[in-house]
Amino acid sequence: MRQASQTDARRKDTREKVQLGGLIAKAGLRYEKRALLLGLLIDGAHRIRGDEIERARLMALGEKAFVNDAD
Repeated sequence: MRQASQTDARRKDTREKVQLGGLIAKAGLRYEKRALLLGLLIDGAHRIRGDEIERARLMALGEKAFVNDAD
């Protein structure tokens, strides 16, 4: 039972990582260096903390990209 639970947790973790990697590819950043990607994410995290306008702007940008993908 415990092993099945661990397997499910690993499977869920792997799926989440694959989805996050897909977001990097969708943003057109597939071939960028990892340090740059991490820097972008760190900068973005700092910019959205406490700035609801920036958070909303970036959310709208992402939602638009997902809607365009549905076509």
